[in-house]
Amino acid sequence: MARPVVHFELTGRDPEALRAYFAELFDWHFDVPSRVAEGVSDPEAYGFLTDPAGGIPGGIGGGPGYPPSSLFYVSVDDVEASLSRAEELGGTRLFGPATAPSGLVVGHFADPEGHVVGLAALPG
Repeated sequence: MARPVVHFELTGRDPEALRAYFAELFDWHFDVPSRVAEGVSDPEAYGFLTDPAGGIPGGIGGGPGYPPSSLFYVSVDDVEASLSRAEELGGTRLFGPATAPSGLVVGHFADPEGHVVGLAALPG
């Protein structure tokens, strides 16, 4: 069975300004702070969309030490195993696995051409 995309995120050095921009552009609203793993964003500067209106859930965060990026997360059973497999296939592990305060386990890798992809495993 194919693994679904379950989340997107945008990060940048000024997450408040990014959220304001996308709120104005797309009428998005955010729950801030939405605590996440520190490797993803300053945990106090992240905001999840409050109503993705049938779309994929997402969030915007970052902070002064976080470079601008956009990525999507794919649901997996085991982040460590999936990161290892990505490396076996020629990718590069960038981050993780790390556990968010919610228990969600996340990781990031770059594919052989440099595209960054997130992995997410629900607790339990």
